[in-house]
Formats: sequence, structure tokens, C-alpha cells
Amino acid sequence: MRQRQRGAMRSVFWLLGLAAVAVALALLVGDNRATVTLFWPPWRFDVSFNFVLFALVAGFVVLHAALRGLSLLRELPLQARRWRSHQLERAVVGWVLDALSNQLAGRFVRAQTAAQNALDHLKGRAGEDWPRREQLQALANLLLAESAHALQNRQRRDEHLQAALAPSVQQAAPEVIEGALLRAVRWAVEDRDPLAARTRLAELPQGAARRVQALRLKLRVARLGDATSEALETARLLAKHRAFSPEAARSIVQGLALDALREAHDVAQLQRVWNALDPAERASPDVALAAAERAQRLADEEQADAPAASAGFADSTSALPRTRLPVQTWLAPLMQAFAALEPSQQARLTLAMEPTLTDIDAADLAALEQLQRQWPQNAHLKYLAGQACRQRQLWGKAAQLLGQARHDLTHPVLRRRTWRALAALAEERGDVSAALDAWRQAASID
Repeated sequence: MRQRQRGAMRSVFWLLGLAAVAVALALLVGDNRATVTLFWPPWRFDVSFNFVLFALVAGFVVLHAALRGLSLLRELPLQARRWRSHQLERAVVGWVLDALSNQLAGRFVRAQTAAQNALDHLKGRAGEDWPRREQLQALANLLLAESAHALQNRQRRDEHLQAALAPSVQQAAPEVIEGALLRAVRWAVEDRDPLAARTRLAELPQGAARRVQALRLKLRVARLGDATSEALETARLLAKHRAFSPEAARSIVQGLALDALREAHDVAQLQRVWNALDPAERASPDVALAAAERAQRLADEEQADAPAASAGFADSTSALPRTRLPVQTWLAPLMQAFAALEPSQQARLTLAMEPTLTDIDAADLAALEQLQRQWPQNAHLKYLAGQACRQRQLWGKAAQLLGQARHDLTHPVLRRRTWRALAALAEERGDVSAALDAWRQAASID
């Protein structure tokens, strides 16, 4: 509507202008009796001033049209070359688009053919200067390399990748270089070549290396090369940038933390890995339990050749090391929220806490008994309290708590250890028949 109104106003102004020009011409030449006399001896020419004026205007128009025609005639070859260049440029862009479309559709042979056509025509017109010639050539090479990778033609892929990474492309289209490097990292990951992937990652500019896509590839490279610490740090960055959903980020970070704990070769290294974890990661029950179990396993391996200690538990726990491990500090938050854990986690926590009872003091025993009184029906807490009382030589209380726990425990190892502890307590008080029955119950548990 507004455009129509503007067009109508413009037409009105044009009419008014033409009317003003007509009035001016009428006033100028309507009653003009002037003459122009031209002397060319021996002749004399008397011409009307109006005729001279119109002749001059007409001559100027004719001369301008003649010069314009000559200029257009001289520019015809240049325009023809420009038209052919534009047509070729459109054809090259079309082939690049065809290559991209076929690539996305999984038609890799057709994509290769279209990209190769684009490259051939670009090489055939090497002298022509197009605004985005380098970018088009690099994209064609990159699409051809991608299709060659899909067809397992690594030699052709590497050739066109190097062509896409030419220095001239770096100046004209740096974004294409970054994309080519990211694709090269992905190809190296798919080829399971972490060294080549790290080399390509190192070639990325500093800004591009901090992008989410680059961090995702860095995570895959780190996991491929078993660099768990690097993978864990990268996964934290990705979670910070919200590259994953909260559940996926939590699962990935927790899995990498578990891998880092499993890779520790001694207790000191395990302690360093634990200190490097975030507070949220250390608060995870699975992570804390895995750390405690790994610490106990490493301590067992370190003392495997040492003579078994004669003091401590007389049953299966006698083989456990008496060295105080840091697991008690690691598992303290889980002990405070014991009832909130799943049954399987409670059983794992009980098994992890049991070795720390070998040197339990009165304060720790009081804290454990208070925790057991808060949840009196929990069989795992009864078991821990009973074993702690037994370690402190409180035989009667230990027998009472372990006797109550034996009916509710479902974990076979805990049930077997409960019956063995009851057998040892029966032997301590001289009840041979009760001891034999307890040993029989322990032996019957698979």
C-alpha cells in the first residue's frame, strides 16, 4: 500500500516537473524573434535563434549516443568474457552444491564426480579472478576427501585434504581450514590413530580449539589414547558448556572418574587421583566406593608377599591389611547418609568400611553405634557395629548385633563373614556346638 502511494506521488511530481519545463520553454521560445547570422564570405546565413538552440541540443544528443554506442561496441569482448566467467562460476557453485547434496544422501561416488568436475573447471580457468575462488576450490577438495574417506580410499583422501589446507586458502578462507582440520581429526579417530588426531588438533588455532566441536573430538581422542585424566578434564569443560544433557554429562564424567581410579597403580597415586576429583564427583557413591575398593585391592597386592597378621579378625578378614587406608575419610559422607543408599551400595560400603575396623578407637566406635541407633533395622549397620564391638573385644554386644544381622543380610560375602564371626565368638566362650553350627552355616553359603 505504501509503495503504491509513493509511486503515485512520484508520478505527480514528474507531471509537475514536465509542466514547469513546458512553461519555461514556452516563455523562452514562444515569442522569441531573435536571429543568428553566420558569415561565410561571400555568403551570409540568417537563422532563427530557436532553430540554432534546438540544433545544438539535437547535436549533443546524437553525439552522446554515438560515443555511447562506440563504447558499448568496444566493451563487447569484455562483457562476453565476463558472461562466460559468470556462467562458469555458477556451474562450479552448482557442482559443489551437488557434491554436498550427494554427500549428505550417502551417494559418495556421485559426490566425488561432482566435486571433481568443479575442480577441473576451476583448474581450467586458473587465470580468472573470482571473489571466492579459493573457498570454492577448498570446499570441493574437502567434499572429495570426505567421499574418499567414506569409500575407504585413504590415499586420495589425504591428497585432497592437503590441497584444502593450502596456504592460499588460509589467507582467503580461514574458516575452511578450521573445518578441514576438524574433519581430519574425526577421520583419524575413525581410523583409530590417536597420534594423527593429536597432530591435527595441535594445528587448530587457539580459538577454534576451545569450541564445543573441537572439545568433543578432543574427548574422543583422549579416550582412544587411554589418556583418562585429559578425557576427564575435557568432559568437565563440555559439561560446563552444556554440550551434553545433565544426565549424560554426569554419566560421562562419572565413568571417566571411575576409569581414572581403576588406572591407579598404588595407594599414593590413587590418593592423587582422588584429590584431583571435583567435590561433586567425590560425593558420588559409586565413585567413592570404587576408590575405596581400589585402595583396598592395591593394599592387598602390596602386602601379598608379607606374612599374614596373626592379630585382628580370626576369620576371613584376617588377610585384610592392618594399614589404615584413607578410605575412612572418603566414605565418611556416605556413612552419614547410609539409609539413603541403595541396598547394593550399602553392601559395598559395608565391605569397604570393614577393613578400617582393625584399628577403630573408642570415639569411632561411639559414632558408629550412634549411627546404628538412628537406623536400628538396617542389617548392614548392625553388621558393622557388631564387627567393631568384636574388634574392641566387646564379645557379648558383638554376638547380639551379629546375631540380629545374620537373618536380614542378603549379600553372600557378608552373610558368610557374619557366620564365621559368630563361630569365632562361640569358640571364644567355649560353646563348641554353637561354633560347629555357625561354621556349618558359613560353609553352606555359596
